[in-house]
Amino acid sequence: MFKTVLVANRGEIARRVLRACRALGVRGVAVYSEADADWPHVMDADEAVLIGPAPARESYLNVERILEAARATRAEAIHPGYGFLSENWQFARACEEAGLAFIGPPWTVIRQMGEKVAARRLMASAGVPVVPGSDGPVKDLDEAQAAARALGYPVMLKASGGGGGIGMARAADAAQLTQSFPAAQRRAQAAFGVADLYLERFLEEARHIEVQVFGDRDGAVVHLHERECSIQRRHQKLVEETPAPGLAPDLKLRLTEAAVRGARAVGYVNAGTMEFLVDRGGGFYFLEMNTRLQVEHPVTEEVTALDLVQAQLRIAAGESLPWRQGEILPRGAAIECRIYAEDPGRNFLPSPGTITALALPRGEGIRVECGVAAGLTVSVHYDPLLAKLIAFGRDRAEALDRMGRALAEFAVEGVRTTLPFLRAVVGSDQFTRGNVHTQLVEQGAFNA
Repeated sequence: MFKTVLVANRGEIARRVLRACRALGVRGVAVYSEADADWPHVMDADEAVLIGPAPARESYLNVERILEAARATRAEAIHPGYGFLSENWQFARACEEAGLAFIGPPWTVIRQMGEKVAARRLMASAGVPVVPGSDGPVKDLDEAQAAARALGYPVMLKASGGGGGIGMARAADAAQLTQSFPAAQRRAQAAFGVADLYLERFLEEARHIEVQVFGDRDGAVVHLHERECSIQRRHQKLVEETPAPGLAPDLKLRLTEAAVRGARAVGYVNAGTMEFLVDRGGGFYFLEMNTRLQVEHPVTEEVTALDLVQAQLRIAAGESLPWRQGEILPRGAAIECRIYAEDPGRNFLPSPGTITALALPRGEGIRVECGVAAGLTVSVHYDPLLAKLIAFGRDRAEALDRMGRALAEFAVEGVRTTLPFLRAVVGSDQFTRGNVHTQLVEQGAFNA
């Protein structure tokens, strides 16, 4: 096992990784920007290193400064968390060249799965269904229009060089495609350094279901069951749960088998997630692979009683998978709500400012992953995720009941948050029934 691990992130995920390091007797190093000097993740670490000013490009996205911090603290490995550099293959390669273990998959795998068109082709060749789409990137609007006519509207424009919902745009007809195409190109160029777009058929009222996978250097791959992630805004998740409500056993089996098959095909190592869309007829299609730990990993930990971050550290240190497939037995149900400093009443616009008061819920089955504290300022420079609230129960009804009470107790003052929206979701008949799909928020189903 490593003696020292540097966490190249901030907020709640940095705290989560540092906690796993402590549990394994590993020295944890935090990095921080000038804006984060007093943040909890800095206080949690055995050592912390200032890496630059508040803008992410000068701190958390500055590869050389992070590597310098690793060298200065004699770290043997770097955990990237999620966001920032977590799916940047150049960073993973730079870690390898610097003699540091990157706690994630090999950079070649990150690169391959980050090229979305190539990833679709690889999955298709491995027998994993993919959403019908263009054969490759479309070079201009005329080619995009031709591809859309062949697929049939509505279609989704997607960036070839990245994921996470960045640069995506739905077009219901040719006029909307004409309007959306240049803007999607600009967003793709800004986010990923390449403006290439491809098209996929848009699946109306589909569910977004993902499968957690783990692999090791011996070629073993397992899944840790599925998560329902359909409650989203702007293609970003807000509520996740496991098991996915109402998922037919045979469909779950086919999904998890496809996820393992796809992970094996790419030679996957460490934690990753295979994401799928499930249509109203029960057909499922590969969406993308997240080559990192997921924000929503706690729900999987709750139902499997396994520590995914500790497993990441062990596998990166060269150990074999700590579990066999038959040993990964889910029990109960877990739901996660993401609390963002965003204003649901203004289309989830960020709400920066100073947190003047913070009250976290407690109780049986309640877990809070929080990255903030009262008196801290939520910056415009970073993702506005404040905390994650997780409720576990013997069944979904108990998890829902606990989540409802915990959301009522959760209080944040000084900034607007998604708490009112989340209370509306969890209290709605539609969510209670498990009748969910990715367009519900857009359709105004949970107006708080």
